[in-house]
Amino acid sequence: MRRPMLLLLLAAFSGMAHAQAWPAHPLKLVVPFPPGGGTDLTARSVAAKLADALGQPVVVENRGGAGGTIGSDAVAKAAPDGYTIGIATSSTHPGAMVLQKNVPYDPLRSFAPITMIGNTSFVLLGSSALPANSIGELVAYARANPGKLNFANVGTSTIGYLLTLQLKALTGTSMADINYKGASQVYPDLIGNQVSVFLDNPGASTPLVNSGKLKAYGVTTPTQSMPSVPLFSDAGASVGLKNFDSSFWYGLVAPAGTPRAIVDRIQAETAKYVQSADGRKEFAARSLEPVGSTPEQFAAAMQKDIERFGALAKQLGIQPQ
Repeated sequence: MRRPMLLLLLAAFSGMAHAQAWPAHPLKLVVPFPPGGGTDLTARSVAAKLADALGQPVVVENRGGAGGTIGSDAVAKAAPDGYTIGIATSSTHPGAMVLQKNVPYDPLRSFAPITMIGNTSFVLLGSSALPANSIGELVAYARANPGKLNFANVGTSTIGYLLTLQLKALTGTSMADINYKGASQVYPDLIGNQVSVFLDNPGASTPLVNSGKLKAYGVTTPTQSMPSVPLFSDAGASVGLKNFDSSFWYGLVAPAGTPRAIVDRIQAETAKYVQSADGRKEFAARSLEPVGSTPEQFAAAMQKDIERFGALAKQLGIQPQ
């Protein structure tokens, strides 16, 4: 047997042996945003079920900042041994590549995509003090009072920020952008009327809307946890929002080079959970539609979003910052 072939076989056997012994100690799941937001809540539910399935704790580590790129970069640079995985989102991967300069990783080549956990809508939230009770009234008020309202975001490299700019462009409104490090930091200010509106996913905001602490003006896609909140394509059609219908996804990634057997095991256990009756029930409460895609399907979805969001940024004249 030729030496190159022998080396390849030895490497393959070594990878198989490593995968069979895995996991021998706890895993770390990096969440690239602060605790309390939709990304964190989704990560913790998946981590708990993965721990049960793998027989080892899955410890959640929040590493927020720079629109999620700090935590994502930590995952990309971790040892590809199956003990560090990360939450990827529409913002940290396709969004960052479109909106941020000098991103220290490639959303596909720097990672081993594992699975898309699920996707969800965007909801436009407002302070209860706003003198508007519908998306039409809100747009009319903003148009009549340019610059008076401010719009929270969790980073200029996030999809929420890109869609915030799109919403303002489509409605012809002028609202100041206020930057936060994470959604959990926005909510106290939104409840206290320190910030006017916020475009977020419904996971963390549903109980605040249901309790009347916040207003919800519209959702981009049907949202189970907010059945009374209208679609932008319906309620916002008259103010320019008929085609405002983007969604947002959460997924799992590992550092590039992580053994495929380990990637497949995590994918299988995650897909099993999100498609289970318990998983569907838990996700429905936060209006998260379960997916559980293969690594290849997840990679293809990321590539499609990079192209789609790039086209939107170009249309809006947005340059990476």
